[in-house]
Amino acid sequence: MSAYLPEPPYTHGTAPRVGVLLLNLGTPDTPTPQALRRYLRQFLGDRRVVEIPRALWWLVLNLVILNIRPKKSAEKYAKIWSKDGSPLLVHTERQAKMLRGYLGNRFGQPIEVEVGMSYGDPSVESAIAKLRERGCDRILAFPLYPQYAASSTGSALDAVYRVMLRLRYLPELRAIRQYHDHPAYIAALAESVRRYWMESGKPDKLVMSFHGVPRYTLDKGDPYHCFCQKTARLLAEALGLNQQQYQVCFQSRFGRAEWLKPYLAQTLAELGKQKAGRVDVICPGFSSDCLETLEEIAMEGKATFIGAGGREYHYIPALNERDEWIHAMVDIVRGHLHGWIEPEHAPAPAEMEQSRLRAQALGAKL
Repeated sequence: MSAYLPEPPYTHGTAPRVGVLLLNLGTPDTPTPQALRRYLRQFLGDRRVVEIPRALWWLVLNLVILNIRPKKSAEKYAKIWSKDGSPLLVHTERQAKMLRGYLGNRFGQPIEVEVGMSYGDPSVESAIAKLRERGCDRILAFPLYPQYAASSTGSALDAVYRVMLRLRYLPELRAIRQYHDHPAYIAALAESVRRYWMESGKPDKLVMSFHGVPRYTLDKGDPYHCFCQKTARLLAEALGLNQQQYQVCFQSRFGRAEWLKPYLAQTLAELGKQKAGRVDVICPGFSSDCLETLEEIAMEGKATFIGAGGREYHYIPALNERDEWIHAMVDIVRGHLHGWIEPEHAPAPAEMEQSRLRAQALGAKL
C-alpha cells in the first residue's frame, strides 16, 4: 500500500488556482450517545486539547469519560439540533458558500472554498481532496478562531499538516494564524452588537465570554489570554463602553485544574445576587453558533443569572452568516493572498497552449 494518498489527474499548462480551507472544531453526526462517543474519543484524544500524561489520560478517557459523558452531551446536543443538522456545521457551510461568491466578485476569478473539521465530518482530509480535485495547487488554511490557542488553531493546523505528510505533490500552503485585532473583524462584532441593541435595547453590562483554557497554557507561553483581552478592549472601544460597562469572562471549564479567570458561571451568579438589571453576553471567539453558545451560554447562563436574582438576560448571537462578517472574511483572506492572484502570475492562453503541446510531444497523456 502506498504511503501517499491518490493524486488527482495532472493537467499540463494550467494556471495556478487558489483554494480557501475553512477550519472549525467539528460536530457529532447526530445527537446520539453513539455519535458523541466517536466524536469525544477523537476530540479528547488530541494531545493539544488535553496536555496530561497519555497513559493516565487514556485510562480516564476510556474507562470513565467515554462511559459517562456521551449520554449527557447527546441530551444537550438534542436541545439545539436544527432540522438541517448541527448548527455549527450548517453555519460554517453557509459561510463557505457566501465567501466563495464574495471572493469571486472581489477578484474576478473563481476561488474555491471548502470546509474541514478538526474532529468528525467533513474531515480536513476530504476538504483538501476536494480542493485539489478542482485544481487548487495553492491553499490558504483559515481556522475560524480569531484568538490563537494551541488547543484550537494549533490543533486545526495540525490536521492540515498531517494531510500534507501524505501527499505526493504538495500544494503551496499558507495559514492564517489569528485575526483577533483585525479591523474588519472588530467592526463586524461591533455592528452585530449595535443592531441587536437597536432591536432589543441596551443592557446594564455587556459580558464578553471566551472559551476557557487551563491556566498553565498561559504560563507556558500560549498567547490566547492576551489576544482575548485585546479583542475585548477593541470591541469596547468600538462600542464606546467604559470599563464599568463590560466584563471579560471565560467559559466551559473542564476538570479540576485552574483555568483562565474569571469564570463565566461564577460571574453570572454574582451579578444575579447583586440584582443586576439586564446582562447581555456575547462570545467573540465563536464565528458560528454551536452547542457551547446555544446551550451553555444562551440556556445554562440564563438559568444561572435569573436563578441568582438577575432580572433580564440576553445572548447576542455569533456572527454566523451576517453580511458584515462575510465581508470581513474576504478582507482577512485578501491580506494573505498577495502574489497568488495577481494577473501577471497567470500564464497567458498562448503560453498555456504551448506548454500542452510540448508536454504532448514528450509523450504526456493529455
